[in-house]
Amino acid sequence: MERTLLIIKPKAVSAGHTGEILARVETDGFHLRAIERRLLHHDEAEAFYAIHRGKPFFEGLIAFMCSGSIVVAVVECENAVSKLRDLVGATNPDEAEDGTIRQQYGSTVRMNAVHASDSREHAEQEIRFFFPERVLL
Repeated sequence: MERTLLIIKPKAVSAGHTGEILARVETDGFHLRAIERRLLHHDEAEAFYAIHRGKPFFEGLIAFMCSGSIVVAVVECENAVSKLRDLVGATNPDEAEDGTIRQQYGSTVRMNAVHASDSREHAEQEIRFFFPERVLL
């Protein structure tokens, strides 16, 4: 079994899509191991997205991610990282395959509804970022 991180971004949360997105993830065979709704503070967002520092979209991404509540979840299944990436679809909702979460709930590249870890290594780092002291079941 493998674990990965899912973030439901502010626009999807405020639009009331959290339950629908989580239901899609569970229906696709994932098990929720931790979940939390929270506000992401500016310094936390900058630390989480540090890999993108200096890119033209960085400040806009940080502002968006701090604009409202997010839902962070640890999900688990066989090949979780690649399976979740397939389920969420391409970063740009206009390029995402029909039926993917980003195609259905995203509106722009930055406001693409969800974040999903892109590798096992990043999944482990991202899970520790949001759930540093929590024992995951």
